[in-house]
Amino acid sequence: MKRKIGTVLYHTLIILFAVLMLYPLLWMISASFKDTLEIFQGTDFFPKSFRLDNYIQGWQGLSGVTFTRFYINSFIIVIAAMVGNLTSCLMAANAFAKIRFPLKGLWFALMMGTLMLPMHVKLIPQYIMYNKLGWINTYLPLIVPKFLATEGFFVFLMTQYMRGLPKEIDEAAICDGCGQWQRFIRITVPLSVPAIVTTMIFTFIWTWNDFFSQMLYITGIDKFTVALALRQFVDATGNSSWGALFAMSTLSLLPLFFMFVFFQNYLVDGITAGSIKG
Repeated sequence: MKRKIGTVLYHTLIILFAVLMLYPLLWMISASFKDTLEIFQGTDFFPKSFRLDNYIQGWQGLSGVTFTRFYINSFIIVIAAMVGNLTSCLMAANAFAKIRFPLKGLWFALMMGTLMLPMHVKLIPQYIMYNKLGWINTYLPLIVPKFLATEGFFVFLMTQYMRGLPKEIDEAAICDGCGQWQRFIRITVPLSVPAIVTTMIFTFIWTWNDFFSQMLYITGIDKFTVALALRQFVDATGNSSWGALFAMSTLSLLPLFFMFVFFQNYLVDGITAGSIKG
């Protein structure tokens, strides 16, 4: 009986804590169905009447550009970033984990050092370089670096995971006449699916939520992403469309939600296996 009571109390506290943490999100969803007056002057959590006007107004977008365009722009950047990170970080991690080459430890240490380098240190040099290349107001500054294994965290994650794979499998493949590329494609990549999916999920979330880099390099409203478009609903002069902002903010969370729900098991496996086996 004491154990059952303890279990009930434990789960009750967990549920209360979850509700407390989710309250801002739930309030935003509720506010997306209210008008501006009710949002700031109403005292009820639930709207008096569910209104879809905010969603209709918000989806109409800004300056003649609808949110359909903003979603397409975001998915273009996100998909390209995912492909770039997966291909480049996989090959870099395979080199660190499976291939012997001179000064391997030094290069790995330098790669780890990039994780400790603040983003603001390289901000101005990068902007000057991209400006000279004529890449401002394009997606190239947000996509091209992903194909050069610049995300040290993902290289480290995959390297640690690959180091934990059984060496006997590689030895058996060598005996069967498989070369380095064949071992990479037929053995390492299939066995590294949890780390690959983890990289894919984090790349999706970080790129989708990225605001600073997109604001820095994208200036044309027709190239705006969802993150940039949401900011335009808030006007510094006070003429802000709060209902439309909350409505579109709610819709912007749906891709992240479904991405996490569908791949959460791989996410946990990739992180835990990489940390334990490393």
